[in-house]
Amino acid sequence: MSETVLLVGTRKGLWIARSDESRRRWEWDEPYFLMSEVASCGIDTRGDTPRLFAGVMSWHWGPQVLRSDDLGRTWVGESASAVAFPEDTGATLTRVWQVAPSAAEPDVVYAGTEPSAIFRSEDRGESFTLIRGLWDHPHRKEWQPGGGGQAIHTILPHPTEAKRVSVAMSTGGVYRTVDAGASWAPANQGIRATFLPEGEQFPEFGQCVHKVDRHPDRPERLFLQNHDGVYRSDDGGDAWVSIADGLSSDFGFPIVSHPHQPETVYVFPLGGAEERMPPKAEAKVWRSRDAGATWEGLSDGLPDGFYAAVMRDAMCTDRGEPAGIYFGSRDGTVFASNDEGDSWNELAGHLPDVLSVRAAVV
Repeated sequence: MSETVLLVGTRKGLWIARSDESRRRWEWDEPYFLMSEVASCGIDTRGDTPRLFAGVMSWHWGPQVLRSDDLGRTWVGESASAVAFPEDTGATLTRVWQVAPSAAEPDVVYAGTEPSAIFRSEDRGESFTLIRGLWDHPHRKEWQPGGGGQAIHTILPHPTEAKRVSVAMSTGGVYRTVDAGASWAPANQGIRATFLPEGEQFPEFGQCVHKVDRHPDRPERLFLQNHDGVYRSDDGGDAWVSIADGLSSDFGFPIVSHPHQPETVYVFPLGGAEERMPPKAEAKVWRSRDAGATWEGLSDGLPDGFYAAVMRDAMCTDRGEPAGIYFGSRDGTVFASNDEGDSWNELAGHLPDVLSVRAAVV
């Protein structure tokens, strides 16, 4: 019998919840890693045994990727970091911002880090190797840190073509490879950098991209939340068009594709870079069912007087039927919908600052 597993990474520890297929009642484990920041988490459902990942920053062990093959009851990897920069780079790992299994290759897992780099594992996350093609890119010296740091926060392996991977960073924008990481090219045409002077706001690279998502069944369709702006690409990132009209704000952090419907996408707008709270303090998830042509605000079960932000990796879907949607906020509240966003329930409150949320049916 299948169950849904929910991982909630916070500024101080990891929480794991489980539910049956209905996703109406949840059971929570005691928290893990209470002296660690969990900036990223992942669920690899490939093979016979699901594997959970947590990108933790321990004040004792430092940053590392931990893994569990028993749905979080035990973890391995604490004694040494599987992700480490080679000595000749002169770089030190600060944080693991993303853990992304590759659907196209059975044992491959990617990790995105601060400083901006991508690592590849060929043994399901037990060891990682720096992808030199991006680290040695001539643009790297011009990438600048955003408010959260200078990191690769998005990794999108192509679901069927193993050599194609897209990444995004703040700041720097979107880059992609078609030759398994040997070379990388920026893919930011049409994305506006509003913080640059007039006439210079569409650079080749340097955009402050907050998050990108790819639909699993239509891999050329990408959705993007920028520092200012929401965009869609229908050609794998060759060009981007704005889909922000109709939203309460075009500023925010997460953007999430529906797992079964290529036309459906979700965002959580915030009231601009100077506010970073929902417009009018109304917690509201916005959904488009037509690839961004129109939007509807979803708030049934969500509170008013809500002043917390939702971070870039703190919103996700599962692959249930109907799809479950989840998000956690900086005030430590976690909400879930088991009907694709039509209604919401509070699953947890008073947790530490939520940084990452992942869910899967296992």
